[in-house]
Amino acid sequence: MDHISAVFGFLGGYILPYILILSLLVFIHELGHYLAGRWSGIRILAFSVGFGPELVGYTDKHGTRWKISAIPLGGYVRFFGDADAASRPDGSLAEELTEEERAQTLNGAKLWKRAVTVAAGPLANFLLAIVIFAGMFAFMGKPVSDPVVADIKAGSAAEEAGIQRGDVLLALDGRMIETFDDVVRYITMRPEIPVEVTVRRDGQEIDFALTPKRAVTSDRFGNEMEVGQIGIITDQQAGNFRIVELSPVQAVWEGVRQTGHIITGTFDYIGNMIAGRMNADQLGGPVRVVQASGQMATLGVIALLNLAAVLSVSLGLLNLFPVPVLDGGHLVLYAIEAVRGKPMGQGAQEIAFRIGMAMILSLMVFATWNDISRLIG
Repeated sequence: MDHISAVFGFLGGYILPYILILSLLVFIHELGHYLAGRWSGIRILAFSVGFGPELVGYTDKHGTRWKISAIPLGGYVRFFGDADAASRPDGSLAEELTEEERAQTLNGAKLWKRAVTVAAGPLANFLLAIVIFAGMFAFMGKPVSDPVVADIKAGSAAEEAGIQRGDVLLALDGRMIETFDDVVRYITMRPEIPVEVTVRRDGQEIDFALTPKRAVTSDRFGNEMEVGQIGIITDQQAGNFRIVELSPVQAVWEGVRQTGHIITGTFDYIGNMIAGRMNADQLGGPVRVVQASGQMATLGVIALLNLAAVLSVSLGLLNLFPVPVLDGGHLVLYAIEAVRGKPMGQGAQEIAFRIGMAMILSLMVFATWNDISRLIG
C-alpha cells in the first residue's frame, strides 16, 4: 500500500502540475499560430496539444481537428500543405494544388503573412507571461525593498572594494537602481565580470570598482545554481520592506518589465555559458520541469503561476532560436527568401530541417542528462 500511495503521490504532486502547466503553455503558443493563420487565410488541418495518438478530439466547422494527444511534451498546429507537424512543405502535394488552394497553404501564403503566423506563437507566450505577472501585481501588489546595505559578508567583493554599512546603491555600470531586487538581478548574472557600483554615502556619490565572485546557492528545495555575488545584505529596517499597490496600468507595465528581465537574464546566462563563467549544467529538460512543477505546487497557486509565466517566456525564446524546425528557423528561411527574392530550394530546406531536428534532439538529450545527473548526484 505504501508503494501505491507513493505512486499516486508522485502522479498527483509532480506529473499533474507538469501536465497542467505545459498544456497551458503549449495551447497558448499554438493558439497564437492558429489565430494568425486563420487571420491570414491559411487553412488549418489540426490543432493538437501533445504528440502521438489522439486521446480525444473533435472537428470544427472549418475542418480543423482539435485534439489532445497521448504524449504531453509539446503540441502543434498543422497547416494545409504541410508534410508534418514541423510545417515542412509537402512538395508532392503542392504540384497538385490549384492557385486558389495553394494560397491557403502556409508555404503558398504571402511572405509577410507566413512571418506573422510563425512569430505569433512565441509572441503569444510572451503575452501570457505578461498577463500572469500583471495579474499577480494587480491583486497582490509589488514587494519592494530599498537598495540599502545593512551588512557585508567578510571577505566579499563589497568589503574588499570598500563599501560600508548604510551605503545606498544608486547605479550599477551607470544603470539606475530602484530596489534591492534590481541589485540582486544584475549582480547574479555577472560572476567574475567587473562592475562599477555607485553609492550614496553621507550625501555624496562614490564610485567603486569590484568583481562579483562566483558562488553556488541553493533554494529551499536544495536546487543549486551558480551566481555572482558581491556580499551585501539588507534587512527589514534598512531596506524598508513593503508592498506597493499598483494600478491596472502599472501592473501591466510591471508585467512587461518582469518578462523583459527574464529574457535579458536568459541571454546573460547563455553569454556566461559560452564565455565559461557559468556551467552548462544549469540547462534543464522535461525531468527538471516536472520536478519544479511539483515543488512549486507545494507552495501554492501563486508559486505555480509564477513558474508558468517563467516557463512561458522560456518556451517563447526557445522557439525563436534560429534553428530549422523551430519558429525562429522558419523566420530565418523567410528572411533569406526576402533577400534572395525567392525561397530556398526544396532540397536545401530538407537538409536544413534535418540538421535542425538533430540539433533539437541533441539539446534534449543533453538537458535530460543534466536532469538525471542532478537527481543522482
